[in-house]
Amino acid sequence: MNSVQTRSAERALSGGTWLIVCGAMLYSILTVTPLMAKHTADQWAWTAPILPLVVDAAVVIVVKLDDVLARLGGHGGRWPVVLRWMTGLMTLALNTADSALKKDLVGVAVHSVAPLLLIVTAETSLAYRRAIATAVARQETEQRAEREARERAALERREASDRRAREEREHNAQLLREQREHEARLAREQTEREEAARRAERAEREARERAEREARERREREHEQQQREREHAEREAAQRRERERLEREQEARRQQQERAERERRERAALLSAGPATEKLPEDRARVVVHAAFGEGLPVRAAAELCGWSVGWVSTRYQEHRDGAGLVLEGVSS
Repeated sequence: MNSVQTRSAERALSGGTWLIVCGAMLYSILTVTPLMAKHTADQWAWTAPILPLVVDAAVVIVVKLDDVLARLGGHGGRWPVVLRWMTGLMTLALNTADSALKKDLVGVAVHSVAPLLLIVTAETSLAYRRAIATAVARQETEQRAEREARERAALERREASDRRAREEREHNAQLLREQREHEARLAREQTEREEAARRAERAEREARERAEREARERREREHEQQQREREHAEREAAQRRERERLEREQEARRQQQERAERERRERAALLSAGPATEKLPEDRARVVVHAAFGEGLPVRAAAELCGWSVGWVSTRYQEHRDGAGLVLEGVSS
């Protein structure tokens, strides 16, 4: 019998026991209450159900505690047996007392069924529970011994398997070490070849870079030389242009000086003629007035030199002053 069947039997036993207990309690209350009411004062008649309830409660306690002790495999000693039989006999006496007082043997037999069934059920269920607990304990012991045997066998198989696995691991580790050493040797050789190729490539790259650097430096030197020659040519051209500008300025100043000297001599010649004895022609008079204005002579002196009126000479002076202002404005702008 497996554990599922055992638990099913225990549930059936427990359910049947509690069904009988509850039925017996209900029947006992209904039977004993009228008897207690007859033998109790009228003002206390309402207490009639108390005694059967107390007795039946003791029955419930006994049944429940016996159930727990049987499950745990324990034994309560002498007093639980005394309480169980005392409650059973009390229930039997209370249920058959009314019929016995009436000398009704059939009533005694009928009313003794439920208490006797309760007593026998309590004892039987306790015996069943103890037998089940013993059988379960024996079964668990057997199962534990079988499980331990299986575990020992499994442990031995596992140890043998571990030993074989350890030997295989050691063999595989030896093969792996040899393979790793072979791979390491191949890797070193490959690394050496790659290092030699890298050195050759690096040397070639350095030579190429050196050649490119020298070519770049040569181009830079040539570019700098061309730049210096171009800058030198530009400086020489700028100096030449500057010399030519200075020469042109000097030539212009010389021509200006010659023109000024020539005008000065002409003015001196015009002014050295003295006062006019008669009115000079207008063109000639304008030249004389212009010379007098350039020498800074008064208006009256200029009028005497050209023979024209002071007003006319003043007008020509004003024209020359206006013309000189326009010239100055043009120069400043």
